[in-house]
Amino acid sequence: MLEGSIRRAGQRVRITAQLIDAETGGHLWADRYDRDLTDIFEVQDDVTRRIVDALKVTLSPAEQARLAESEPSNIDAYDSFLRGRELMLGKEKNRATFEGAITFLKKALTLDQNYSQAHACLAFAHIFDYQNRWSDDPDNSLQLAKQYAQQAIEKDANEPLAHCVAGLAALFARDVDHAKSEADLALRLNPNSAIAHNLLGNICISSGRPLEAIPAIERAMRLDPAFTHQSLHFLGTAHLFAGKYETAAALLRQRIVLVPETDFSRVALASALGHLGQLDEARRTWAELKEINPRYSFSEYISRRPLRPEDAERIAGGLAKAGLLS
Repeated sequence: MLEGSIRRAGQRVRITAQLIDAETGGHLWADRYDRDLTDIFEVQDDVTRRIVDALKVTLSPAEQARLAESEPSNIDAYDSFLRGRELMLGKEKNRATFEGAITFLKKALTLDQNYSQAHACLAFAHIFDYQNRWSDDPDNSLQLAKQYAQQAIEKDANEPLAHCVAGLAALFARDVDHAKSEADLALRLNPNSAIAHNLLGNICISSGRPLEAIPAIERAMRLDPAFTHQSLHFLGTAHLFAGKYETAAALLRQRIVLVPETDFSRVALASALGHLGQLDEARRTWAELKEINPRYSFSEYISRRPLRPEDAERIAGGLAKAGLLS
């Protein structure tokens, strides 16, 4: 497990990093760097090499080449990209965070128009908008996501994130075969991509194979614990569609603790509780959802989800059992 901190003062930056054995808690390696911001990419490469040495890992020629190619050419573009990515992938997602992410990511592209990851993150942001309806024209956001994903691939065909978002856009467009091919390509480029494993799990869910989705999503959570708040929703949904309602409810409750303002997970939780006959909690969960999002429409929500009709019916059936849908 890698831990550390970054502190900036003017044009100087101090980075501390330590590698810890997750099983024993023992320290494998630690170091501190005080550098000018102009040296930040050199520090990043040095930290990567030190971690590889500490883990006694041998990188393949392709992995070494990928590390060499991943360095951004413009530090200001890199800074804007990181700020936009943080807003886009953070726990709190709303119109303000969406607009902020778009502003930073477009600034990154203004500074470096060939920045594949910035194009990819813009695609992700527009997929979130398509789901959550923040912009004035959310229905167009899926098409914009496809365009940004394609541009990301054109800028760097070996960027795993670009293929992940292309696959996610294809999944929402209900082109499961294309989504699967993009996920497979992303995993060939980076077998440890948590986003790619999560995407693979979602493809299994959409294809009616929820039990196959579970190990893929669990692996994504192990690879990137910081993204657990998102993965828990999909893991809970997989258990819901597999008819494992107790486990689904437990996972979705955990997700709501981590992301209290989610309406997304409360729909699935209320359905699982309805199937379990826990009607009072289901109704409380639904009331919380309506308080968070008074304009929520189940029919609109389902129409945008890449689900099989029978899985949509399973969600609706649980809500109906709780008296939440007529």
